[in-house]
Amino acid sequence: MNHTSGSGHDRHRVFAPLPSARGRRSFADTWWGNAWVTALEGATRSATGRLARGRTYARAGNVREITITPGRATAQVRGSLPTPYRSSMEIPQLTERQWDALLDVVAARAGHLAALLDRDMPTALAEDAAQAGVHLLPGRRELVPSCSCPDDGYPCKHAAALYYQVARLLDQDPFVLLLLRGRSEGELMAELHRRNAAQAAATTMPAAATPHGVSARQVFAAAQAGLPPLPDPPPALDQPGPVVQLAVDAVDPGSGIDAEGLEFLAADTAARATALLRQALLPLGQTIAPPVLSVSDDAARLAAAAPPLSVSQRLAWGTRRTPTGLARAAAAWHYGGAAALAILDEPQEGDPLYLRAVREEIKQNWNGERAPRLRTDGSSSWLTVLGHDAQLRLGADGRLWYPFRKKYSIWWPAGFPQRDPTAVLSELLAPDPD
Repeated sequence: MNHTSGSGHDRHRVFAPLPSARGRRSFADTWWGNAWVTALEGATRSATGRLARGRTYARAGNVREITITPGRATAQVRGSLPTPYRSSMEIPQLTERQWDALLDVVAARAGHLAALLDRDMPTALAEDAAQAGVHLLPGRRELVPSCSCPDDGYPCKHAAALYYQVARLLDQDPFVLLLLRGRSEGELMAELHRRNAAQAAATTMPAAATPHGVSARQVFAAAQAGLPPLPDPPPALDQPGPVVQLAVDAVDPGSGIDAEGLEFLAADTAARATALLRQALLPLGQTIAPPVLSVSDDAARLAAAAPPLSVSQRLAWGTRRTPTGLARAAAAWHYGGAAALAILDEPQEGDPLYLRAVREEIKQNWNGERAPRLRTDGSSSWLTVLGHDAQLRLGADGRLWYPFRKKYSIWWPAGFPQRDPTAVLSELLAPDPD
């Protein structure tokens, strides 16, 4: 798959071109590979069109062999012209102090080193390193692209293709990330061997030569070794338990207690607690933190669960919505959660080049005599179908397309989002079964 060159240590690694990735839903399979993609896409939200074309180039195998050296990845990337462009990306290397802290973290737990040698990067290693002030994965502004093409995009589609292919390399070998941060696998192994040898020599010193006191690390390790094993976690629940039913006639009318509303909130609380318990019981690294919702968004979430009329009225009043406005927000939550609410009323700024490419893609992939005509609404990422009360809206993540349909002069969410705009539009324009 790859070969190394250079003297002493493998600080210069060259990877053969990766095979086509057509049909893959994502470029990364591991959590650290996905974190790399997130860093790229989070830092370049205004360049969704170039990122989409970069993904296409990467999936098509347009990226030739990739060279990884400390702080830099380079490759030739084929574009629309016969001569490929030379693209590269730079990432800051760790300082000597940061490397010293990271090596201490790896040496402190044998499992960390064993995982790395098995081409795995446990989340515990990344968390321990972060506590020591070392962030292995890049931040949103740490990836710096460059390319020989005339496009001044940041990044251009050729550099974006290189970024996505590097994510696939990280999946296969986390030492690629460590090399980008400044140290090769050989250098790391040599330094860890030196530290282990020094520690072994210190533990065999004569009693008279042993310094006074014991290191905190040794005390902590000894305490951990003597701890009993943790008990088995409780079984996961598929459904929340039953909620206590309140007898409406037993509630004092003058108490101000809404029995139906209280039962609804209790059931919602039980459902959320069950979901949190399922998350807590997932393997380490697979948990997903629930979104932090505003009062307005949480009201839409509650309204989507079909509460009693008294609760719906209070939700509408408390968030200064009309009943129709609350029902519209509840529909958005039903189809897409907080992401759908984000585009319900506020248009996202769109990339004209990307939207043009989407319209062309729909025209080419449309099944029928004639593809529908689409109009861009101003500078937004909304595509309105001419002659139909139908609209496509691009989500804030730049990936999913949400269908909307106009009812009584108001745009309503009309279905679940999809990545393929042609599929969303086909379903949206299909005859209404009602």
